[in-house]
Amino acid sequence: MRWTLEASVLAASVGLTPDPRSLFSNLCSLLSAFCFIVDPMSITRREFAKLGALGLAARFAPPLFAQPAEHQTGYAIIGLGRIASHFMPGIRATTNSKVTALVSGHRDKALRIAADYGVPESSVYSYENFDSIASNKQVDAVYVALPNSMHAEYTIRAAKGGKHVLCEKPMATSVADCESMIAACKSAGVKLMIAYRCHYEPTNLKAVSLIRSGALGQVQAIESAFGFNSDPGEWRLDKKMSGGGPLVDVGIYSLNATRYLTGEEPEHFAAFTSVIDHDGRFNTVEENISWTMRFPSGIVAACNTTYGAQMNGSFKVHGSKGWIEAEPAFNYDGLHLRAEYSGTRLDEPNPARDPYQFQAQAEHFSHCVQNGLEPKTPGEEGLRDMRYIAEIYRAAGLSL
Repeated sequence: MRWTLEASVLAASVGLTPDPRSLFSNLCSLLSAFCFIVDPMSITRREFAKLGALGLAARFAPPLFAQPAEHQTGYAIIGLGRIASHFMPGIRATTNSKVTALVSGHRDKALRIAADYGVPESSVYSYENFDSIASNKQVDAVYVALPNSMHAEYTIRAAKGGKHVLCEKPMATSVADCESMIAACKSAGVKLMIAYRCHYEPTNLKAVSLIRSGALGQVQAIESAFGFNSDPGEWRLDKKMSGGGPLVDVGIYSLNATRYLTGEEPEHFAAFTSVIDHDGRFNTVEENISWTMRFPSGIVAACNTTYGAQMNGSFKVHGSKGWIEAEPAFNYDGLHLRAEYSGTRLDEPNPARDPYQFQAQAEHFSHCVQNGLEPKTPGEEGLRDMRYIAEIYRAAGLSL
């Protein structure tokens, strides 16, 4: 039996060892009581207490075992840039997914990758002949890994071709495009998931579960940040392609984290932007943006993002009984959780390595496709973030 990362994490959380021979009998009893997938981002405190009685409160992750699938969901990878180079090894690590087609404007590069993944030359497409993918029965879904401004076009074209869509974040570059993507997928009867990998990542999930359990008491405030020093000439510095600056690229991690950590939606915004380095990189996008949000319960959040300095992705949550922080919180690996609450001290580095987050993401979407389930991070999740991004820019005197 092959055990997924999620199974090992769940086992460790209830004091079991990652040896399949000893895990099987113990986990069977857990599975019999927990034969459905729980969404830790939306669970209420009352629901959490019920799960706690089953000894399952420490971790939630879909699905617990990666049993050999009768059918592997076939993915066409649209765009072969940096993010795709993480997602494809993640697919390779699953048992329910496989790469079956590639879409690229650089055929030589695509053919080299195709040979590595066993993709036939006939399943290597250009952007011009992409629509012919509709007749490829080996392709069940597409992974959209293109510049942000192209997300809507290729999501809609894929949906019209009858393919399910896993689209990178940010979902698009406008609220209207997000709404069109959702409508196109619903009209075609295909699933749409936005690639919010932290929703499937154990360190982030543990932070959520501790907060929901009441371990921190009443949450009062959150701080979060993520940024880096962008090289000149990157497409992300061109607003026509990116839709915005660091807010839509990496600041979105902090925005989304405050939402899943609180389980609430922000209702008031204040924001400031600046350009400090007048070196030609920031002619169309902001270099820095700092914003605050207030949530319905009164929780306040302060977030920062930049393209002008290294800013390790992190969050810290302050409650009446203690605090919890993750740093790094959003990287592909090396995540580290620390906390102090009610006399308990926590220090948990996550030893899992890239591409474990992409593996979990692919496994979840394929599981949904194969079983007719709604993904945990559907198009509506991406739409909400895009609406909040528009509000943040508006508060800073800018437009999306």
